[in-house]
Amino acid sequence: MGEVLSQNEIDSLLKALSSGELDVEEIKDKDEKVIKNYDFARPAKFSKEHLRTLEIIFEHYARLLSTNLPAYLRKNVQVEVMSSEAVTYSEFTNALSNPVLLGIVNFAPLKGSIIVEMAENVGYTIVDRMLGGVGLPLEKARDFSEIELLILERVYNACVNLLAEPWSSVEEIVPRLERIETNSQYAQIISPTEMIALVTLSIKIGDVEGLLNICLPYLTLEGVMDKLNTKYWYSSLQDKGEQIYADTIEALIARAPMPVKAVLGTSMISVNDFLGLQMGDIVRLDTRVDEELNIFVGNIKKFTALPGASGDNYAVRITSVFREEQ
Repeated sequence: MGEVLSQNEIDSLLKALSSGELDVEEIKDKDEKVIKNYDFARPAKFSKEHLRTLEIIFEHYARLLSTNLPAYLRKNVQVEVMSSEAVTYSEFTNALSNPVLLGIVNFAPLKGSIIVEMAENVGYTIVDRMLGGVGLPLEKARDFSEIELLILERVYNACVNLLAEPWSSVEEIVPRLERIETNSQYAQIISPTEMIALVTLSIKIGDVEGLLNICLPYLTLEGVMDKLNTKYWYSSLQDKGEQIYADTIEALIARAPMPVKAVLGTSMISVNDFLGLQMGDIVRLDTRVDEELNIFVGNIKKFTALPGASGDNYAVRITSVFREEQ
C-alpha cells in the first residue's frame, strides 16, 4: 500500500501547484514501459557481444594474413579489422560490384558455408605480383580469366587454411575452399532474408588498398553462438596454459626448413684452371674414397657420414653426431 499523505501535506501540494512552483509533468508516473518496435525483416540474432568476439577472432586472423601473405606476394602486406555488423544476406549481395571475387568456404564441422569476398583491385594486384609484376591493379575492371582464377585460388587456399587457428578457441574447424565465384547470383548459399555477420577487413599490398569482407551466416554459427562471447573466449585462452603455446611454437619450429649439405671434399685451383674446366675434367679433392664426409646443418658441422645411394639418388649414412659440448 502506498504512503498516505496528511492533510497539511495535501494543502502544501495544492498550494505549490496553484502557485506554479511544482509542474504536473514532474509528478507523473515515470514507470511507463517503453515499447520497442520489432523488425521481423531484420531479426536481432547477433548481439554486440557476438560481433565484438568476431572482431577479436578476425584481429587474430588479420595478423596471420599480414605474416603469411608476404611469402606468396614478396611484398609488404598489412591487414586490419575495420568493422563488424549484422545485416541481411540480400543487403550484402546487393552491395557487391561486378566483377566480384567470392570464395565459398566450407566451414566443417559447422553446417553451411561462409563467403570471403575480395575487392577486385586486390585480386588484380595479387595476380600481377604472382606473375612477377610490380603489383598494380588494372585501370579498367574486366572479368577474371580462367588462368587468373587458378592463380587466385592458390592464394585463396592459403587464406582459408589460416582460418582454423583463430577459430580454435571456439570450435576446431577444418575450412576448405569449395569454389570461387565471380557472379554473386551463383553464390546464393542462404535465403536473401537470413541474417549474417559481416566482418570487414582492410588489406594493403604495397600501395594498393582494398577490402576483404567475411560473410558469416547465422545458420552456420548457430551451434556455437553461446561460445561467441568474450567471457568464454578469455577463459578458453587461459585453459590452454603455457605448455600448449610452447608445444605450438615447438611444432612450428620443427617444420622450419634447414639447409643440409654433405661436403665430399675441397680443392684449391687457380682461376685460369677454373675458367677452363670442361665436361670430363677431373678435380682432385683432399679426401679419400673410404673417408667419412662432413655433414653441415646451415654452417655448423653436425654429423659425419659415409656416401652411398638410395634407389636412383645419392645418399649418405650418418655415422656420428657432433654434440654441442664437442
